[in-house]
Amino acid sequence: MGILYQDVVVISPPANAGDSTMITVSCPDKTGLGCDLCRVILRFGLSICKGDFSTDGKWCYIVLWVVGKTNIRWDLLEKRLVEVCPSHYSTSGIYYYRPENQEPKPSDVFLLKFWCSCYRKGLLHDVTQVLCDLELTIRRVKVSTTPDGKVMDLFFVTDIRELLHTKERQDETIRCLRTELGDTLQSCEIESAGPEVTACSQGTSFLPPAIADEMFSLEAPAPSGLLASNSISITVDNSLRPSHTLIQIHCKDHKGLIYDVMRTLKDYNIQVSYGRFFASPKGNSELDLFIVQADGKKIVDPNKQNALCSRLRMELWRPLRVAVVSRGPDTELLVANPVELSGRGRPLVFYDITLALKNLNTNIFSAEISRHMICDREWEVYRILLEEGNGHPVPRNKIEEGVRKMLMGWE
Repeated sequence: MGILYQDVVVISPPANAGDSTMITVSCPDKTGLGCDLCRVILRFGLSICKGDFSTDGKWCYIVLWVVGKTNIRWDLLEKRLVEVCPSHYSTSGIYYYRPENQEPKPSDVFLLKFWCSCYRKGLLHDVTQVLCDLELTIRRVKVSTTPDGKVMDLFFVTDIRELLHTKERQDETIRCLRTELGDTLQSCEIESAGPEVTACSQGTSFLPPAIADEMFSLEAPAPSGLLASNSISITVDNSLRPSHTLIQIHCKDHKGLIYDVMRTLKDYNIQVSYGRFFASPKGNSELDLFIVQADGKKIVDPNKQNALCSRLRMELWRPLRVAVVSRGPDTELLVANPVELSGRGRPLVFYDITLALKNLNTNIFSAEISRHMICDREWEVYRILLEEGNGHPVPRNKIEEGVRKMLMGWE
């Protein structure tokens, strides 16, 4: 009959304050399950400090130890983790699990449009915080400041709860925004965006070729600055097990590291049969992963091994691309991250960008999110036009460094 709904994900609180929280997952297996679980954990602002994965190809058992934010809604996290496991169905009111390979249908996109009477420090981050807490995923945003100082925000969002079409959910969203923004919020509207929004968000903004070539290069030049100590070692061993390939990774830890490894393996349709992960307090990470291809066999082709190692090395060295460039007389911050083949983007990127700029006392004049096909990969690109004002602007290298540190969890 399967396992009971409440047994699939178990979250065990730490015995002592400051210790890690243990998350146990036991359910039918599917390729990419590790990626999906890590994406949810990353979206809740948590980092995985240790992990064990094991599966026989049909059933998996995963234990993850996480640290991070203290104000986590653990019941909601459990619910979201359950939802990415092979889906459950109801029998006489009791939930059980059955394997299912169907991809979920695309979520409806809604336009959240509002005006603020004036700009304040960190306004965009405060709005982003509200939307994240409401589980509204930002798909595209256009923010602009008028000459008289008013701010117009256009957020194209999807609702993880699939309720934004209801008046109750819309009223809740507007109420939370009004609580955060106070009297500066002049008007707020929510409406269905329609299918044309998806089309117009695909690379509508032009990226200069020189910038695109530099940001999206698949070559790994000699690291410098923040990345100088990020030495990455990836080895392949087919001698330890008759039916599995061992991938060993040693590198500097960063926010979402396990997610970056798992999404790469998912895109290559590779399954992890057994794995261990450990992040040391000194900031170094070690991964041992026993993997098989989609046909259930180990990877013996040297070309396939080299291609996988090269992609993993690049994803760990530059999981996000950050650059501060000139846009005419103005300064523009560019951030890009690869999109999974499933179409899902990296969680909390815009949240981290706006938080970093808020901490740097750097105002945002306009912001835009779009998707581009570059080098045969889809990228989510964030273009932030910065307002330097008449005071003492933050040096560009400090902006790039501050944003990168926030995105990588090195702040």
